[in-house]
Amino acid sequence: MLLGFQFQSPGSTLLEIGPIVVRWYGLLIASAVLMGVTLSQWLAKRRHINPDLVGDLAIWLVIAAIPSARLYYVLFQWQEYAQRPEDIVAIWKGGIAIHGAILGGTLAAIIFGRLNKISVWQLSDLVVPSLALGQAIGRWGNFFNSEAFGSPTNLPWKLYIPVSNRPLAYVTSEYFHPTFLYESLWNLLVFVILLRLFFWGLKHPLRLPVGTLSLVYLIAYSCGRIWIEGLRTDSLMLGPLRVAQVISLVMISVGIVGLLWLYRIKKPLPDVVSPQE
Repeated sequence: MLLGFQFQSPGSTLLEIGPIVVRWYGLLIASAVLMGVTLSQWLAKRRHINPDLVGDLAIWLVIAAIPSARLYYVLFQWQEYAQRPEDIVAIWKGGIAIHGAILGGTLAAIIFGRLNKISVWQLSDLVVPSLALGQAIGRWGNFFNSEAFGSPTNLPWKLYIPVSNRPLAYVTSEYFHPTFLYESLWNLLVFVILLRLFFWGLKHPLRLPVGTLSLVYLIAYSCGRIWIEGLRTDSLMLGPLRVAQVISLVMISVGIVGLLWLYRIKKPLPDVVSPQE
């Protein structure tokens, strides 16, 4: 429900008929995957790559990324889940980490690329626009679950959080930064940038080497995540460090080094297949 700029979740459940329960979180994730696969297949056609190959890759990515995202989150919240291990598989309650999904998806893409003798960077360039769009959609699952919000605020676009979902330190506060909205909008901007770069690259292929879109994604997404993560009250921690910020800094570094490799050294990125393959 939107009242002016004040957000309040209507609840995590969209529909409940007897034993059948449809939750917003699951619906949004499923919609993001479906839209992402469709978009990536369309982009593959524009680059004269078999779209069926992208469809096959999507199955690998879903099988690898979603469990990896959940495992990543659970490991960093193990003290909590050790008390209620039955919730480890309750993914519909929220609790997945995009960095875990990226790690799992990257490993799956490497294996898939090697088996099919196709550049993993080429595949990645087709996937990252869809990934950014999927993240923009999926973040609204946090809204419906009243989770992953920021610190207390009284800004016009504040988010109401029920008492049961508030951290103990902020139990008397009603309104918080809608970090789900910040990241959704940021990811949407990243998606637009990547899509514009993709079509620019169709006209100037020699000026947009394979892997460029993937590296731009690493930098662009991570820059926004570092800022937004600093506002959140539920960050995964490693001692005094926010894990997402550390990983984002690593991703930015990888992106910058990769772009320097492509545009200064002017060599293809290391890949799972050699040029002869």
